[in-house]
Amino acid sequence: MNAETKPSRLRDTRITMAHGGGGRAMRDLIEEVFTDVFRPDSDEDQARLSAEALREPGARLAFTTDSFVVTPLEFPGGDIGKLAVCGTVNDLAVGGAQPLWLSAAFIIEEGTEIAQLKRIVASMAREAAIAGVRIVTGDTKVVGRGSGDGVFITTSGVGVIPPGRDMAARHIRPGDVALVNGVLGDHGATILAARGDLALSSPLQSDCQSLNGLIEAVLAAAPGTRAARDATRGGLASCLNEMAMSAGVTVALDEAALPLRPEVRGMCEILGLDPLYLANEGTLVLFVPEDQAGAALAAMHATEAGRDACLIGRAVEKGTIPVTLRTAFGGTRIVDMLVGEQLPRIC
Repeated sequence: MNAETKPSRLRDTRITMAHGGGGRAMRDLIEEVFTDVFRPDSDEDQARLSAEALREPGARLAFTTDSFVVTPLEFPGGDIGKLAVCGTVNDLAVGGAQPLWLSAAFIIEEGTEIAQLKRIVASMAREAAIAGVRIVTGDTKVVGRGSGDGVFITTSGVGVIPPGRDMAARHIRPGDVALVNGVLGDHGATILAARGDLALSSPLQSDCQSLNGLIEAVLAAAPGTRAARDATRGGLASCLNEMAMSAGVTVALDEAALPLRPEVRGMCEILGLDPLYLANEGTLVLFVPEDQAGAALAAMHATEAGRDACLIGRAVEKGTIPVTLRTAFGGTRIVDMLVGEQLPRIC
């Protein structure tokens, strides 16, 4: 009998403070909602890990952590659970690491529907399987009604960087080209529409996806790839500013080359937003030597996550401005870091 057909051990339909009290109610919640789905190797207070990849001379561990507080918890194209897995997997992958293990800590507000929590956890398990990672340990806390906002999730990830691989923004050189794997701003625009505050409707879906498979394909085809970064909070603009400052270069973008859906452009025009600052959760920017750009693009186009990949600009000698944009009218404008917050609670 599988977990889906077992009689429920939970007497409540919503989270109560007893589910965080350390007793039978908490154990029933953890077993039915979490361990029956994630299936860790043991019920000890720590995961015990080993991998063949670590035995290679020169292999290094990569470790990252992130917290997720998105509103709403479920949105077109994803939910907070999928987001938590993708965000942590991608933070490892853009550094050249092969993600292997995740932890997941949940802070759950009293009154949260257990059915919704189960959907979120099932979504995490599906995305972990797609990304080829295991959720091996975690924690659950319950806070009183009004002290949280449904569910907060913190995930940490561990991966292995193979010997000889060293991707970092500091390696970017003038002449390198900037590539993105897909359209920009879908996640931020989707969350904005899903909140319903502005009576906006659109067919948009979040781009939330794991990118480790795409990055491995790029590195196989273009081993000279310098650096990658996922363009999450602050969007492409903030991401490129960080990379340009680390590398000591200027990044020159071409507005005509930026891949944007008409719906995202239209929403930004209505609301006075700049799509370059909208969050993405399945879009990254890569810098590769110009002579490997064709191979990198071909490798991305061969994957589902990179079918809309394109070249958007290049690194040039450092100027007074880290990132510039050649506009459709032939002028040049400054693309600065995001100041403030265009849209809070985005990821």
